[in-house]
Amino acid sequence: MREIEVKILEINRDDIEKKLVSFGAKKIFEGEMHALYYDSGDGSIRKNKDTLRIRKEGSRAVLAFKNHVENKEVKIREENEVEISDFNTMQKILGFMGFSVWLEMKKRRITYEYDGLHFEIDKYHGEYEYIPEFMEIEGMDIEKVYKYAEILGFIKEDCLPWDATQLAEYYKNPGFMIKPDIKS
Repeated sequence: MREIEVKILEINRDDIEKKLVSFGAKKIFEGEMHALYYDSGDGSIRKNKDTLRIRKEGSRAVLAFKNHVENKEVKIREENEVEISDFNTMQKILGFMGFSVWLEMKKRRITYEYDGLHFEIDKYHGEYEYIPEFMEIEGMDIEKVYKYAEILGFIKEDCLPWDATQLAEYYKNPGFMIKPDIKS
């Protein structure tokens, strides 16, 4: 499945949730998430800008592989995801297969769904808690993503194509990356 996603930084969660509910969005998840990102010994997954991840979403665990699709406006991935029965055993299996964890992230997520889109409000914990609360809008249609960003009070320039590492780098070293200029 093709996933199109943007991040909108430094949101007011209460305002966003009120707007989402006002136009009929339904809350489908609220809970803790724990993600482990893996790479091969030669670093080829990251070099290709792909993602191999296992994630615990509340009581559910999933394995995902996402192929990077080049786009300057939004983050696009071809996502293949499968539910797994045991998060810890999957970690061991990936290790036995030669993959190792290069990034671990924990966050609290609230997800709303409406008109084929997911609106995900995230706040990281632990090592990445310095990142302010933000929202991702995810769907399969770029124009629809922008349309709902506007309905929520944002402009196209607020919609960033960043992954988690770019987001962390922006807040860790704000002078290093200027928001509108990062397009990878």
